[in-house]
Amino acid sequence: MATVQDFSNNIRPTWCPGCGDYAIWNALKRAFAGAGLEPHQVIMVTGIGQGSKTPDYMHITGFNGLHGRPLPVAAGIKLANHDLKVVVVHGDGDGYSEGGNHFLHAVRRNISMVDLVQNNHVYALTKGQASPTTSKGIRTSTSPVGVVDVPINPLTLALSQGATFVARSYSANINHMIEMITAAMNHRGYALLDVMQVCVTYNPRMSNEWYRERVYDLAAQGHDPSDREAAMARASEFPGGDRIPVGIFFQDETVPSYEEQLAVLEAGPLVHQPLRTRPEEDYLQLLEEYMTDPIAR
Repeated sequence: MATVQDFSNNIRPTWCPGCGDYAIWNALKRAFAGAGLEPHQVIMVTGIGQGSKTPDYMHITGFNGLHGRPLPVAAGIKLANHDLKVVVVHGDGDGYSEGGNHFLHAVRRNISMVDLVQNNHVYALTKGQASPTTSKGIRTSTSPVGVVDVPINPLTLALSQGATFVARSYSANINHMIEMITAAMNHRGYALLDVMQVCVTYNPRMSNEWYRERVYDLAAQGHDPSDREAAMARASEFPGGDRIPVGIFFQDETVPSYEEQLAVLEAGPLVHQPLRTRPEEDYLQLLEEYMTDPIAR
């Protein structure tokens, strides 16, 4: 059985001291090892951003995609080999701005993957611009007199599109993150895990102390994660309010995943199926049909 060390390499992260990425990085390794996974059984897909460097600092298969595009890449990987645990790791800018369109369609398709969004409410890699989750009025490098946009609420957005797993954690509580990552990996379908994290350089206002004063655990409050309306009400508390609920907002294991509904996968993962299952004549006939000029016909 793999250990945390088996998911580690000797490459030193380049994140700022105190960055929440360190805790998320460690939580992922511990969650993978705790789930009994081997490094070859997990693939991590990332976009562009500080947190998207995460697989560089792990002994794991990683795919670093374009800005905002890790979700369609992850979907392709899952459909090619649904035996793999597919984990997407990216920031709030990558996931909710450039990747906002892909976010909506990943939710509605319910393809089995973990979508871990490192939400520090700012674009950190490009020196502190406002992101879709930056609070109204906050000053950033591109909004020196304060952000005028109202921040999006990714949790209510996911719930409104029929998400079957919506959860939140925060980087100062590594044990809670491990619990949420594990639950997301075990879910049948798409699992959104929004992780609130500190950015000590470009968003120092939302410090660990700031979070500790506001965070509360849904489970301790007796929240029922099978109640979508209750989940929507809890998710609506932040942004906008001064309390931040964490935990599993909603989970429904009765909805089949996308890959479960594809007849072509009934015989097993595509990577294990024969490349050619029909006579060559069938392929040549199909090729001729598509390559022939319809006007000439």
